[in-house]
Amino acid sequence: MKERIAVFGMGQMGANMASRLTEQGFDVLGYDINPARRQELAERQVAVADTVEAALAGRPVVLTSLPDPAAAKSAWLAPEGLVDQAAPGTLIIELSTLDPDTMREIAAAAAAKGIAVLDCPVSGGPMESLRGELVLIVGGDVADIRRAEPVLQSLGQSWSHTGPIGTAKAVKLVNNMMSMGNVLIACEAFALGEAAGVAPETLYQVLSQSGGRSFHFTKRFPKALKNDFDPGFKMELGEKDLALAIDFGRALRQPTPATSAVRELMAQALATGYRGRDVVALLEMFRGFSGKK
Repeated sequence: MKERIAVFGMGQMGANMASRLTEQGFDVLGYDINPARRQELAERQVAVADTVEAALAGRPVVLTSLPDPAAAKSAWLAPEGLVDQAAPGTLIIELSTLDPDTMREIAAAAAAKGIAVLDCPVSGGPMESLRGELVLIVGGDVADIRRAEPVLQSLGQSWSHTGPIGTAKAVKLVNNMMSMGNVLIACEAFALGEAAGVAPETLYQVLSQSGGRSFHFTKRFPKALKNDFDPGFKMELGEKDLALAIDFGRALRQPTPATSAVRELMAQALATGYRGRDVVALLEMFRGFSGKK
């Protein structure tokens, strides 16, 4: 039997990573702060603990997959949270998209208690997490990375070491700035092509082979052409990540005007009914501007 692992944060990504690790032979126990989510998972025969203490007991490796910095600080730093209750020597792999300062703060608190930490955000969505095809961005000590290798190898086929704690979160924010910008401009451009009378399937066939294509265009637009906007990456998560990136830029006095424009348009989408839908639902918003929604 492979190592015993706890997974904190059993949303789409966390639950799928837990499933992947279980499939790979690890003994995995999940935990989510939401009792309703714990009940839902238990009814699906997913192993979940009811308390932080029970989730951590006898589990030397912990993964955290949390929605935002506030949730991460609560899970790690609150009384009876991870830093309080994890045993010295535990390795915690932090997979969320957070700002670098939050990552460094929680890692410093953990290190003071003898807990090893890896800064390890991921690129990829729920299906990639289920198949073990995530791209892992890893910051931290080389010795801790070596210790985590069996887990990393199960979750993704490649990873890059970016440097000390905090650098991986910085790279992840930069990545998401590019990704969300690619999605938005593709949606704006595609809606223009449709408004000009080009058949959507023809437009996609040509653009998917042309210089303007991107990874997210070829990944997300086949579903969009079927008006399938079920979330692989929710609109509100994209907007949250861009807001983090903008604040990060301000802290470094590095302007982010294009990202700010993308974030405002995503905020507009959220305000007009696109919450809970995939980011490529921006296409539907742009179609609406010409009355072709």
